[in-house]
Amino acid sequence: MPAETVREELDGAPGIQTESRVLVFIAALASVFITAIESTIVATAMPTIVGALGGFELLSWVFTAYLLTQAVTTPIYGRLSDLYGRKPILLLGIALFLIGSVLCGFAWNMMSLVAFRIVQGLGAGALMPVGRTLIGDVYHGADRARMQGYVSGVFVGAAIFGPVVGAFLVAHTSWPMVFWINLPLGLMAGAILLWALHERVERHPHRIDLGGSALICLGTSALMFALAQASSLSFGVVAALIAVALVALIVFVIYEQYVPEPIWPMSLWRDRVVCSGNLASLALGATMMGIAAYLPVYIQGVMGGSALVAGLTLMSMSATSPVGAVLAGRIMLRASYRTSASAGGVLYILGSVMMTMLGPHSTAYWAMASGLLMGFGIGMNNNTYMVAIQSSSGWSSRGIATSAFIFSRILGQALGAAAFGGILNAGLSVYLKGGGDLVARIMTPELRAALPPATIGPLMQGFDHALHIVFIILVLLALGVMIIGIMLPKGRGIRG
Repeated sequence: MPAETVREELDGAPGIQTESRVLVFIAALASVFITAIESTIVATAMPTIVGALGGFELLSWVFTAYLLTQAVTTPIYGRLSDLYGRKPILLLGIALFLIGSVLCGFAWNMMSLVAFRIVQGLGAGALMPVGRTLIGDVYHGADRARMQGYVSGVFVGAAIFGPVVGAFLVAHTSWPMVFWINLPLGLMAGAILLWALHERVERHPHRIDLGGSALICLGTSALMFALAQASSLSFGVVAALIAVALVALIVFVIYEQYVPEPIWPMSLWRDRVVCSGNLASLALGATMMGIAAYLPVYIQGVMGGSALVAGLTLMSMSATSPVGAVLAGRIMLRASYRTSASAGGVLYILGSVMMTMLGPHSTAYWAMASGLLMGFGIGMNNNTYMVAIQSSSGWSSRGIATSAFIFSRILGQALGAAAFGGILNAGLSVYLKGGGDLVARIMTPELRAALPPATIGPLMQGFDHALHIVFIILVLLALGVMIIGIMLPKGRGIRG
């Protein structure tokens, strides 16, 4: 197969030579897929794993350790890929992820499993951002929008097939297979990269920003740990962690302005497109968490729907997200980033407004329709900003720009989970007296039917009101997403 050279269109940075763009795309897509499906497969298998290893009190840490490590290393790997090339950093990420996967399967207790999940997270921090950066390198213009749109479908596939695969593996094999199933795809991706991808990277000494890396790890890990564990920690500990995080991040911002090769160049914040994308990603991450966590709760707890109906509602949102991504690509080709992001923002607002109109007697179709519209909005905005950021960044800064966008979404999800959980608890404390057990009961139709009318009335009213506060905040965040889209530069699109 003849070699195909993909040249940088912006700043004359080193190009990429590959035997096949399609093969490189498959390798990058496989790297993204194994990180996207990992959490859903493991979540399904956790009851079996806990039964085999014990240590139920460490259950949440199996997920927290992985996600926290992935989040704090994401911007670091993105910047390293700008300095040393995508190929070595992506291969390093694959190696760490697969080593962690193998070790997880050999875990002898829950503590060892948590430790090996950290190794997995260290690899995952490279796979998602560098994989998507590589796609942005080898595809330009309309092709970039189309291929990044396909990546959105990966997350839908992970959400749908992950639980099914996890359940099948637990039922018909042994629990270590939920980790080892990553090996074939990961090895295939690494082999393709070794054979088909050839980068021409300028070879000159680099000074790795160890100080900046340490500060951003300290700041983000302290903040995300405080948010993730806020419900189980005392107020003083949470406040202390947030204070440490803020101090570390402020020092980081100051420090980065005086480093020759900063891990997170401050010039990114002066780029209107990149800055807008990060803000929108932060808001989208928070709203996605609010929808995923609390729309099913409303359907089951207030509307009295089944878990199946709640699942189908979320699936409607997931299914329309990649369609929205494809639609955004067409709009960017014919109009501009601003038009695409604004249109996605309008759909997002409509869906969130429909969500606020839900009531105890609403139909499941109304809830599904709101999820469908929000899915369109999420897909359109995610693809628009991903393509806009990668198109406005040269090769030497595309890695960190892409990583910052992904990191902002992860941070938004953590902020959203903590904020909405606090808002819901505060709302319930006003309307319910000792309602914790009662709330759990109304989530199960059989138990809810057994409650006396004098109890169920005030309980449903309080639950409905508290969740509507969350939905109203989602509308405000959706409005913010649209305003950010309107602030994008006029006329700039795939051809601009």
